[in-house]
This record gives sequence, structure tokens and C-alpha cells, in this order.
Amino acid sequence: MKKLGLIINPIAGMGGRVGLKGTDGLDILEKAKKLGAKPQSEERAVETLKRLEPLKDKIELITYPEEMGETASVRCGFSPRIIGTIKGFMTAAADTQQAARNMSDLGVDLILFAGGDGTARDIYRAVGDSSVVLGIPAGVKIHSAVYACNPVISGDLAALFLEGKIKKIIEAEVMDIDEENFRRDIISARLYGYLRIPYKNRYLQRVKTGSSEDERYSQEAIAFEIIKNMSDEFYYIIGPGTTTRAVMEKLNVDCSLLGVDMVYRKRLAGKDLSESELLEKIEGKKAKLIVTPIGGQGYLFGRGNQQISPEVVECVGKENIIIIATKQKINSLFGHPLLIDTGNEAADRLLNDYFRVITGYREYVVYKVTYMPDS
Repeated sequence: MKKLGLIINPIAGMGGRVGLKGTDGLDILEKAKKLGAKPQSEERAVETLKRLEPLKDKIELITYPEEMGETASVRCGFSPRIIGTIKGFMTAAADTQQAARNMSDLGVDLILFAGGDGTARDIYRAVGDSSVVLGIPAGVKIHSAVYACNPVISGDLAALFLEGKIKKIIEAEVMDIDEENFRRDIISARLYGYLRIPYKNRYLQRVKTGSSEDERYSQEAIAFEIIKNMSDEFYYIIGPGTTTRAVMEKLNVDCSLLGVDMVYRKRLAGKDLSESELLEKIEGKKAKLIVTPIGGQGYLFGRGNQQISPEVVECVGKENIIIIATKQKINSLFGHPLLIDTGNEAADRLLNDYFRVITGYREYVVYKVTYMPDS
């Protein structure tokens, strides 16, 4: 009988919708709670465990108490083996690290963990390359390559590995950024090490990459095309990224590189907005949404822009989504689709379609957007 370890970071992803870009640190966590942030990672883990239900009589599920795995496991019909204890009134990095060490000592075949880049760092610090692991994406910022594309695929990949249908194991990067700098629109990413993960082509997300200086002209051409077609009837929600920043710079308005802003009649109508602020500002109004995919990964929604929630997308309307990307960024995908992982199945299915992507002045391509990448 195979042994599967499960670790959930209960606070991962809580800062996303309220615009905090992460939850590293107790002060930020408390701020997120005061702003109405809700836990996300347990629901993401449940999505994964549902894909493993057919194997529940063939594997031993080992996890930590309560919100670190027990609750999600029981919800999905498993009878988990509970180990360890949680210190203090809320979980911390030390709990994640201890859980990973305990599971490694028990010789589990695979450690599944739900969280973000900070969680991946904790797992790496605890087990290094001594165990095979796999991430369930649940954080705000996910630059690391140790995560599957979405929770459903995490479950599918884990099942294939536990059944012996996938034997290839690779080393994948553990990346993280300084959240304090990130909130000031400064990106300082660092490689912390490598974790061993099961491999199947297109099941795993890639490491995030930034835009090159060569793309600057293309970004300006896109910005010119967008501004030329802006209507005074619409509020424009501008997602994060260097390509969208070019639009704001051409408008000569202040912006947050890594936040979500709003423009009305070519003037700033809101900066670094949370989900609730976006919904409040566009209620009863016409709105359009301008987004650009993450370089190297191809994600449109669900990575670093959780403020643009399924509710915001529904309010704007699918027909009012404007996707912009340089030709270099599109070419770097090698024909693979743009990805979405909103955490809402109905929203993901709605957006599973072909969209026009503006790539320059009077230039565009029609490109596939999906929540289930090809294998």
C-alpha cells in the first residue's frame, strides 16, 4: 500500500482578493483578516483529493491535525492517519516544516502540499531532495515550478504517480520573492533550491519569467492600440504586468505594477484595488478588463491577480475581456494555450474558449484559453 502525505498551509492565498499580494508575516495575516479575507487552501486541497478518491482503499493517507489536512481528508471520505501536533493558536512555517520531516521519516511515497512559494520554501528546508513532493497551487504568488497547473491536475498527477503509471522524477525550482518589496512594486526573486517532483508534460506549471528590454517597443505599440480604442462609456480595469503598465504610462497616470488599477475617461479612477473595491466601483456601470498573461507560465487568471475574482469577471462580462501580449510572449508558449485557474469551476468553464489577443498596433491573434492544459 502506497503512503501519501498531505500538508495544507491554511493561510496560503488569503491575501490575494484583498490586494495584499501574500500573507507572509502575522501582521499581514491579521490585516488580511480585517479586510475580510477567507481561507482558500483547504478548498483547493479538496479539489485535489476528489481526484484521488478512487484510490482511497489502496493508499494510506497521512496528514496533520485539523486545518493542516485532517479536515479536508475527512470531507473527501478518507480515513487519514493523523500525526503530529500544531503549536500555538495558528499554524506557522515551523508546523509545515515539522510535518514534512515527519512524513519523510515515515517513508511516504509522495508529499502533497497546498500553498504558495513560501510553503514550497518550507518543504524544501525540511526535506530537500530526500522525498518526492508535489504542490497544489493555493498561494497568491506562485513563481516556483513544483506546482501542478491547478488542483485537479495535482490530483491526477499524484494518482498516476501512486499507481506507478508515471515513474519519471525531475528536480524543479523553488523560487520566492520578498513580499515587502513586492507590495512596493519591486520584484526581487530568488532561487532557494530544488525539489523532486513527478513529471508529466504540461501537467506542471513553469517558472515565471519577466519581460525583456526587446519587448518594450511591442508593449508601446499595444498600448497605443488600446488607448486609441478606449471609450468614455467604460471603466477599464487594468491587471498587473509590464505590458499593462505600458498602457498606464502612455496615459500618463500613476499605476501599481503589481496591483490592479482602474481608468475612466483616460484618468486614474482607482489604484491597487481589492476585489471588493473593484466590485463596488463597477456596480451598475459598463466595464472592460485588460489583462496580460504571466511570462513563462501563460496564466491569465489565478496567479498574482486574485483581486480579479470570478465575481469581477462575471460583472464585467466575458465579451469585455481584453487580452494583450507581445508576440515574443505568445511565441514563448510554443503553441500551448493560455491558462486560467480561478478556483471557480463555472468561471473556468466560461473562459475556456478562443480569445482575440492584441499583439501590436492593429495586430492580433486568436488564441486558446483553457483551464485544462493539453498533455
